[in-house]
Amino acid sequence: MSSTVTASTLASIDPATGEVVGEVEVTPVGEVQDIVHRARRVQPAWAELGVDGRIELLAPAASLLRERADELGRLITLEMGKPLAEGVAEVRRCGGSAFLAELEEMKEALAPEVREDGRVRSVIYRDPYGVCAAITPWNFPVAMPHWMVLPALVAGNTVVLKPSEETPLCGQGYADAVVAGLPDGVLQVVHGADDQGKALVAADVDLIAFTGSREVGKKILAAASGSLKRVILELGGKDPMIVLEDADLAAAADFAAMNSFRNSGQVCVSTERIFVPESVADEFETLLCERAAAYTVGSGLEPATTIGPMVNDQQRDHVIGQVQAAVAAGARVLAGSTEPRGPFVEPTVLGGVTDDMVIATEETFGPIACVTRVADADEAVAKANDTPFGLGAVVFGGDAAAEKVGRRLTAGMIGVNQGCNGASGAPWVGARESGYSFHKSKEGHRNFTQTRVVSRPAPTG
Repeated sequence: MSSTVTASTLASIDPATGEVVGEVEVTPVGEVQDIVHRARRVQPAWAELGVDGRIELLAPAASLLRERADELGRLITLEMGKPLAEGVAEVRRCGGSAFLAELEEMKEALAPEVREDGRVRSVIYRDPYGVCAAITPWNFPVAMPHWMVLPALVAGNTVVLKPSEETPLCGQGYADAVVAGLPDGVLQVVHGADDQGKALVAADVDLIAFTGSREVGKKILAAASGSLKRVILELGGKDPMIVLEDADLAAAADFAAMNSFRNSGQVCVSTERIFVPESVADEFETLLCERAAAYTVGSGLEPATTIGPMVNDQQRDHVIGQVQAAVAAGARVLAGSTEPRGPFVEPTVLGGVTDDMVIATEETFGPIACVTRVADADEAVAKANDTPFGLGAVVFGGDAAAEKVGRRLTAGMIGVNQGCNGASGAPWVGARESGYSFHKSKEGHRNFTQTRVVSRPAPTG
């Protein structure tokens, strides 16, 4: 099942049961430009508040998100299927201590900087662009709006948010928490599918922040080129994992299973390709299959569930189609199944995956761990880099050797004996066709601003 769009309403469907979770009114395409114009009218007053004034109005949203964590977390499970504990945790992270810490980091990022060379005194300002269009995905339906809306607003932009048509209730719920203390028009929500997204991109916005597929990202970039609108695009991935001969194979298998299967594999930095030396491949595959068997598939509302349904029938069929094509081309099913179980896809381990299989080159976005045997680290690096994607990558092995291998990879984020997530304050950045600009960190927050330099003769005496 998938969300159902009519001329006037958007019905959100529980992927586990096919039942309607709720409905929102679809924003008529003809009204999108009016919404953007309203955002533009109120933007100067919002910017005039200054960073401190804006933060003062935004900070209470943290406690609202915490108060509504159980409600919004359950809504995440009902709309897109992830286990309830994970949905609640997603909301709590957004409203937790990191919220206020990020506000402080954004304040520091936006502070004017002074440069003097004895001849000229320059002040570097980070000013708002104006109106930001935030178009967000369904796989983290509260966290992804949070990543875009908060830095855009702190920077002094007004925001028009279009959440995914798969998770409109979650997007609206997040916006309701943030907008509670804001002036009218500073944050508005547009609901709908492709037509509304295209209308928002074409409207009189100054900045487009989008997370989603590479194909849609390219269309947005092309559409924005006419007036050179600024864009921040986090796009798809085909993340590799390299296991070296001296790796802790149990730890590597733990990570491979977790990062291949969590959120039913519907994560932009899911591990989609695993390269393992022949000398340790048998042991690694055995360990990985043991871990795959420990997952429980079912409705995200069931306490025992660790793998929920695919978000919709189309995504389920896409994943199963790749698996079946790989098996037909010679891959072996080491664990799991080549058939769906209703809306569910079993955590599946494939061995013997080769470069000529679609599952080795195109994004899967499902709970499938694909193992390819290699002769050595050089071959693993060559295969890992043989892709247009470049979001995350992981290497497991002895620390020094693994870090050396990691530095040879073309991804934007590389994890050594851990996931690719960086320390607090590190950017979330993709390389190649997985990213255009980036999020997080002081540098990431500044991507929501226009840099301006005001210079005058340096004072004398």
